Amino acid sequence: MQLHSLKSKTKFRKSIVRGRGGKRGKTSGRGGKGQTARAGHKIRPEARDMIKKIPKRRGYGRNRARGVRRDRYTYAPVNLAALAIFAKGEVITPQLLLEKGLVRSHKGRAPKVKILGVGEVSQALILKNVALSATAKAAVEKAGGSINA
Repeated sequence: MQLHSLKSKTKFRKSIVRGRGGKRGKTSGRGGKGQTARAGHKIRPEARDMIKKIPKRRGYGRNRARGVRRDRYTYAPVNLAALAIFAKGEVITPQLLLEKGLVRSHKGRAPKVKILGVGEVSQALILKNVALSATAKAAVEKAGGSINA
């Protein structure tokens, strides 16, 4: 056996480089010119341009008020004068005020209600689950009504 008589098991194939997309030569697979042909190139993400167009939230600190719910402690105001439609000794609740149309629903439910001291009340009323101002409380008690929290 001599070296020239040996045959390999697999046939040797030379990789044929075609066009500009080969491993070596001219652009070496990088395409044309410009940013993409350079080493360390980075294309600006398209989403960044959309994000930059959204305005920043202004205010004290960094977006400080984002987590604050403003509607948590608000009350629906009702004046004493509006309670004249109720009969003597009637129990007034936020649900009853909603049914009579004196307050609007809040997220599908009866809202928190605060009775304000504007107007006069002549009949004794029983107020339940409502907040009252100091003048309204005095006027209800003067008329002979009661307040149940």
